[in-house]
Order: sequence, then C-alpha cells, then structure tokens
Amino acid sequence: MTLVEAHGITKSFGDQTVLRGVDFTAERGTATVLLGPSGSGKTTILRSLNVLETPDAGRVRIGDAAVDFDDLPRDKAARRRQIAALRACSGMVFQSHHLFPHKTALGNLLEGPVQVQGRPVDEATADARQLLERVGLAGREDAYPSQLSGGQQQRVGIARALALKPEVLLLDEPTSALDPELVGEVLAVVRDLAADGWTMLIVTHEVRFARDVADQVLFLDGGVVAERGGAEVLTDPREERTRRFLSRVLEAG
Repeated sequence: MTLVEAHGITKSFGDQTVLRGVDFTAERGTATVLLGPSGSGKTTILRSLNVLETPDAGRVRIGDAAVDFDDLPRDKAARRRQIAALRACSGMVFQSHHLFPHKTALGNLLEGPVQVQGRPVDEATADARQLLERVGLAGREDAYPSQLSGGQQQRVGIARALALKPEVLLLDEPTSALDPELVGEVLAVVRDLAADGWTMLIVTHEVRFARDVADQVLFLDGGVVAERGGAEVLTDPREERTRRFLSRVLEAG
C-alpha cells in the first residue's frame, strides 16, 4: 500500500532551483534511502514532506492527508489546518538533535505528545519510557542533553520522533554530526526500526548502511531523481553519475 506520494515537487531559494519537479512514492513498511551529492535536494525533499519548507509547486500526500501546493486554500485558517494535518503524519529526526537543553530525556519525549497532541501525561510518560528503553537508554530518563554523548542525544531524538506515533519517520543524515565511534549505535537503532516495519525516508551518506536497510533507493542530482530502484542501485547502478558518486563516497570511507 502506497503511504507517501510526492508529485512535481519544485522548490527554489532565490535564484537557485533546488528541486525540479520531483516525483516518487513510498510503500507502507519500507525504508527509502535518498542519496546524492551535496546540494542535490535531499534534505529539501524531507523538509517539503512535513512543510518545514513550503514547496513552490507540487503535491504531497501521506496517508489520508494531502496538500496541493499549486492550489492552496485562500483562507489562511483552512491552509494552516491542511498543512498541520500533513505535518502530523511524520516525525523528523534532524542532523544535530535539536533537543531542548533545559529538559531531561524524558521531558523531551513528552513535549510533543502532551503539549501538541494533548495526550494524558501518564499515558505519554509510559510510552516515552518504553521508547527510551527501545533505543538503549533505559535508566537515562532524567539525564539532560549536556549529560549525554552525541550518539545518546541522537537516540533521544529518534525516540522523540517516535513518541508522536507518526505514520512515517523522516531522518536527515542522523549520523553526520557524530564522532565516528558513535555512528554505529545510531545506525543500529535505525536498522531495528526498519526490521520492525517502520516506514522511513532516510537521507544518508552511509552507503554500506543503506545497502542493509533500503527497500528503495532514490539517487538525486541537480534537483531531480536521476536514478531509482531497489538496493541494486547501490551495487550495480545504471547511470554513470550514480557510479561516480558511489565510487567517491566509498573511497572516502
């Protein structure tokens, strides 16, 4: 069953066109990996799916929520409701944690479910404790971000996104800000989520990791999907520019 659809997504920043009519779909329970050189539009796609960036044109659907950016409601309140419904379908994991520094790990997980979704505190707390255990942080509920390693902070960030019970998890290079020795612990959590059937879109430069988890690979270059397919895109790409990119990344690693 198709959970995510993006059609004709276009986005410019000033004179620079970052996305040039991007189309793709993602099936429920699959992991889609977005690869490509810097500036190819990978992060902008994720940010367009939850409207952290507003596309200039195109249509996005996640589950039952959809926004047509070519035909937004003129009424501002109706427009906000439509965008909020789409945004509520996804949980975002950023490159650099973005945790609230004045809140504990548990407090970071409670903010969205309680303050935004209005869930009962007791229920949200029980779920949050289970999620912290799931990402390997049982016993660290009362730790503040400054008391956690970078890898632990990122795992809190993943748990925080899951606490919203999203239909799709969006991960924007979740290991790029980590010291090399901490990368593995975060990738292990993402592998477990993929094995559990979470629908995920993952921007990453970790090609070997992508081979492990990807059901679908989208290779972006110049604001378009230059190649798409299964994990074979990572081992036997058809396009020369995909081959060049993978060669450079693997040599650098």
